[in-house]
Amino acid sequence: MNPKRTMLSKAIAAVFFVAIAGGTWIAAPEPARAGNPHFVSSCSSVDVSRIDDSLTVNGKEAGLGNEEQVDIRVTATALCINNGNKHPRAANKEALSAEGEFPVQNGKADFSLTLDAVFNPPCSPPMTVEFADISVCDLTNNTCCSVAGTF
Repeated sequence: MNPKRTMLSKAIAAVFFVAIAGGTWIAAPEPARAGNPHFVSSCSSVDVSRIDDSLTVNGKEAGLGNEEQVDIRVTATALCINNGNKHPRAANKEALSAEGEFPVQNGKADFSLTLDAVFNPPCSPPMTVEFADISVCDLTNNTCCSVAGTF
């Protein structure tokens, strides 16, 4: 019998035995962690729509790993605009926010939040409500993006 082959076989057997006997040098894989929470396509994928004096913001966040849920907050400024396309009084604006918890599935979360503008006195025709300075934040992962434009 070849002595080198016997030594190699014994060395392999010893390593195998240590691994089976509970050697701590073999680590089990850890669960996946959130790698890079981000809003899909930055904020350009966030869908903003208006109906009367309400603003609805829909979007998707990805890179969330094995989180169970995320806390999303949407903020905006509602402005009461006159028929000359001017914002007549500083008192005719309102800071709005809406917040909700959304489940994460396969590292992604879809969200939808609605903001309602209520002015006192009312912003009634011929005046209209516009929404500006829209921001979407994942409070769980401290990630935010801004939506360009007025709606």
